[in-house]
Amino acid sequence: MADLDRVLVLAGGMSPEHEVSVRSGRRVAEALRRLDIEVQVADVDSALLGMLRSDPPQVVFPVLHGAAGEDGAIREILELSGVPYVGAPPQACRVAFAKPTAKALVAEQGVAVPRGVTLPKSAFHDLGAPELLERIVATLGESLFVKPDQGGSAFGAMPVDAPEALSAALVSCFAYGDHALIEERVRGTEIAVGVLDTGDGPVALPPVEIVPDGGVYDYAARYTAGRTEFFCPARLDEETVRAASEAALTAHRALGLRDLSRTDLIVDAEGVVRFLEVNVAPGMTETSTFPMAVEAADRDFALTCRELAHRALLRG
Repeated sequence: MADLDRVLVLAGGMSPEHEVSVRSGRRVAEALRRLDIEVQVADVDSALLGMLRSDPPQVVFPVLHGAAGEDGAIREILELSGVPYVGAPPQACRVAFAKPTAKALVAEQGVAVPRGVTLPKSAFHDLGAPELLERIVATLGESLFVKPDQGGSAFGAMPVDAPEALSAALVSCFAYGDHALIEERVRGTEIAVGVLDTGDGPVALPPVEIVPDGGVYDYAARYTAGRTEFFCPARLDEETVRAASEAALTAHRALGLRDLSRTDLIVDAEGVVRFLEVNVAPGMTETSTFPMAVEAADRDFALTCRELAHRALLRG
């Protein structure tokens, strides 16, 4: 069995999630170094291809969030460079990164999803915003949630509790992308379920319950210590935990993901588990749910990172 000695952690990137990615990368690097693995941390820049050619690492561990990191582009570059890497292949990333597409594929597998529509910015200009907004509210209700159809860390995502607030929410959303996913707002218990596969097939980690102090799990609530209370495992009955775990595993398989993923879900008042979105490069910061779930599963975070990197090495 090949020994794992050298890992390149990719962190940073040009997306709005740059700082989160840097923090995630730092934590993964420190964890691997504790196991006496040589780790280099690099950003995605003009020096990367030369580095991969002249001094290729055994394995690349991408911890890039947002575009390029999760849309399949960097994975394509790693494939072209012939370097093994942790995580899903390019096509699976592209599908998962497009939230409406991922939602539709997961729904086809029988997982409940919120009702919603996806519309480009141009539709509001070309068809007349007032009437289009009126039809959205008439169809989906007055309580809505608006988010870009791609991206993460809640950038451009906003709840809407009154029709007159929808226009402002769309302006915020379109600052981060040209298409908006507008959904009925499902109220309930927010949970994140990580999926881990270190070689014996995908396994759902304990669900993490998310309780932000302001009621909305926005960027500040995600990455500011003390802004959100987490319960891991989540305060759910066994039947709901099983349903949430199965929903996350269904999403992981349906989208062709590999090694690790995190699925965001909400349990409504009737106990129905609804799929919100999936992440192919989960955050690894001190306030990220994936490392919490790893530890709740009685797994060591550093050993888990090494197992993921070693599995990539064996794939070649």
